[in-house]
Amino acid sequence: MADGLDGAPVLHLDDVACHDELFDWTARLFAQVIEPLRRGETAHPTPYDWRTRRFGPPRPLPPAPVVLVEGVGAGRSALRPHLAGLFWMDLPPEQAWARGRARDGAEQRAFWDGWIPAERRHFAEDPSRPFAHLLVRQREQGYEVLPGPAGKGTGAHFLT
Repeated sequence: MADGLDGAPVLHLDDVACHDELFDWTARLFAQVIEPLRRGETAHPTPYDWRTRRFGPPRPLPPAPVVLVEGVGAGRSALRPHLAGLFWMDLPPEQAWARGRARDGAEQRAFWDGWIPAERRHFAEDPSRPFAHLLVRQREQGYEVLPGPAGKGTGAHFLT
């Protein structure tokens, strides 16, 4: 998606969250990213290292016409007023969790045992999908993009 937007910068929420604050990172995101970008300044988020359990040195995130924010919690109510659009990766939770476990390996098994109930609580308290402008579904080749509950569209589009 970033390539299709002329190399738009991407902020991964995995870099903002941490073991102790799986979903309680909104203030950090505002301080390190949203406020500087709103002022037209380069943001300097401090990415979290999930293996060492520490935040690293700041990395520059330049202001741009579009900055992609990806990850669980990107559509939370506190952020929605600052979003131009919300895309929801429409994937069954069990499939998403299986992908995450496969990506992270046995080393992060205990993390996933805590993540799953935390994610369930997050979406029960602050759902994002009902506010999505577009739903994105992975296909065997590429993606299908559909109007979301909050969007107005003209049917499906396919991207490869």
